[in-house]
This record gives sequence, structure tokens and C-alpha cells, in this order.
Amino acid sequence: MFKLLKGGNIYSPQYLGAKDILVALGKIVKVEENISVDGLWGVETIDCTGKIILPGIIDQHLHIIGGGGEKGPSSRIPEIYLTDIVNAGITTVVGVLGFDGLTRNMAGLLAKAKSLEAEGVNTFIYTGSYGLPTTTLTGKVISDITFIDKVIGAGEIAISDYRSSHPDIKELKSLAYEVKIGSMISNKAGVVHIHVGDGKDGIKPLKDLLNDSEFPIDMFVPTHINRNKMLFEQGLEYLKTGGNIDLTAGSTGGIGYDVPDALSTIAERKLGFDRVTISSDANGSIPDVNGQPGVGKVNMLIDDIRSSILQKGLKIEDVFRTVTSNVAQLLKIYPQKGVLKNGSDADILVMDEKELKIFELMVNGISFVHEGKTIKKGSYEN
Repeated sequence: MFKLLKGGNIYSPQYLGAKDILVALGKIVKVEENISVDGLWGVETIDCTGKIILPGIIDQHLHIIGGGGEKGPSSRIPEIYLTDIVNAGITTVVGVLGFDGLTRNMAGLLAKAKSLEAEGVNTFIYTGSYGLPTTTLTGKVISDITFIDKVIGAGEIAISDYRSSHPDIKELKSLAYEVKIGSMISNKAGVVHIHVGDGKDGIKPLKDLLNDSEFPIDMFVPTHINRNKMLFEQGLEYLKTGGNIDLTAGSTGGIGYDVPDALSTIAERKLGFDRVTISSDANGSIPDVNGQPGVGKVNMLIDDIRSSILQKGLKIEDVFRTVTSNVAQLLKIYPQKGVLKNGSDADILVMDEKELKIFELMVNGISFVHEGKTIKKGSYEN
């Protein structure tokens, strides 16, 4: 069956103008003006007049089996549901363990990723948790990456945080070696996804590692860079050297910079968005607006995207690249994901132009949200 998205303004995420998109068998077949469907059988036409059409959001940091646990068993955060993901415009997720690598494990993370994939969304995972030596499924990071299809790197490994194992350069080098070699053998991204805490050193351990080794800077993704103002400034300096930085959605309670302010600052300083990404940290433990323990919500990512565009006046293409093409390139799933072009997967987000509300969401050509309503839910959702 064919689907024709007609009359929308397309951001690929680069602006392409008013065009149609033809979808078949989970792929984008054509992106052209005034596509004719003469001779095609069973075409569903979706009127996208007054809408913008974008690649589906890729969230590279999501606690799909729940995070937390820092305050005992009652602080364990539940698993995420399918509808939470798709109602936030997300079509691809990367699952992480986080702080608790003891009562939660890689087997559970992999099983949940497969469950979400069976329900229809694209999933990957990182191997590991906060500490080093880190949690794995096969006993080694290198073999997890090499032999488990869904494992595309290691993370979230913690630095500059009292909850970390305070890894030294030797331990970080050993981890980076396993990630790099495993990714070369398996032809994967080989990301080292690094949780940076509020500790006084900030990203210094990462910079020390890079200064004392030959590892390529682009394999490392320090996250939570906007959590406090000192770390954010460190992150911007790191960005200037060719590094990637990942911002975390949601309020920082005034301690750091919320995503719209962080992106505005990056734009004002003309640093470019090429190596900037944003993730949700959803279903993880994060401070609320009063600095008390709270739960990261997956919708905070799209809320921050809206605010960055509607309130801060940033360009749609600049903001959306941080959650689409930039992430896809980092994860080495581009141009299969993160872009709207002939041959790419039909992971498509349609939003109304004025308020950026979700009108349609497709994952591999299957509609999960249609005309603003969720039409496909998870196995145990009412």
C-alpha cells in the first residue's frame, strides 16, 4: 500500500519547500512536487496543507526499563510505554541502563528494546552503566558490541559524579579501546556515551583521555552538558575543538541552561549546530524545578524543541537537526534514518505549522499518530 503526504512544507531537516512524499513498503519512494499517483493502486492520501513534514525524532538517551534507584527500591522508575514514545514524535530510541547496573541489567535492557521494536519503533542500546568495569551481557564490552546487533556503543559511563566509580585515564582508555575495536569489527558507530555529573572537574577526565591517547574525538558523546553553567561553558569550549555535546531536555532549576536557552546561546556565539544533539533522559531520575528528585518525561524533548522555535525564534532546520540528522550521523544510521530523501526509511513526523502539534507520525511507513490521535498502542496499553 502506498501513502502520499501531500502539500506540506518539508524540512529534511534542511528546508526543501512545498513538496509531496510518496511512501511504500516502509521506505520513502519519492520527494517531489505534485507527485502523480496515476496507475498506483491503494493509495492513502494524507493532506498536509498548513503542516511541516520532518524526519522522526531520534532520542539517543532513554531509560527504557526505567532508571533511578538512588533512594532505595521505592525510587525505582518504571519502564516506558510505547505511546509515551510515539506521542513525543520519537521514532528511534537508544536505551541506557544508567546508575543502577545491579538490580537492572543488560539482559533486561535488550529484552525491552526487542519488545519496543516488536511494537513498532526502532531501537538500539548501549552496553554498560555508570561504573567501570561496567555491566555487560557477554562479559566484555568489545564482545557485546561485536555480537549483539542492537548494541552500538557503551554508556552511560559516569564521570565527575559522586555516583561514578571515579575512573582513571587507564580505565577510560581500556573502555575506549574495547568500544573502538568492537565497532570496527562489527561496522557500528562505536559511541562512548558519557554521563557528566556536577563534580568540579566537569569534562576534564574526557579531555585528559583525549590528550593522552589517539582515540578520535567524534566517538565520544558527553551528555547533560547544560546541567550547570560551568559545565556548559566547558562544553562550548569542547565543541570548538571538534567534540560532540549532548544537551538534556527539561528544566535545570536555574542551575544550568534549559535547552532553549542553551541553543540560543550556541546560535548567538555562532558556534554552529553540526555537533550538537539533544536527548530526553526519559524515565531517568532528574531534579525537578525545586531541585528535588523527579522523573524525566519523554515529552520534555519535543516541548523544548517547540519552545526553541516558537519562543526563542530559532530556525526549524537548526533545531530539528539536533534530534534527527545529527544524531543519525553520530549513530551511523544515516541516511537510513534522520533525513527525508529517496530510499530512506519512512520515519516521518508531521506537525501543524503554527503550534507545532503532532498531526501524523509514521515509523517505517506505519502510522502511530493520525490526524492528531494515537491509533497504535503497545501490547498492554488500554
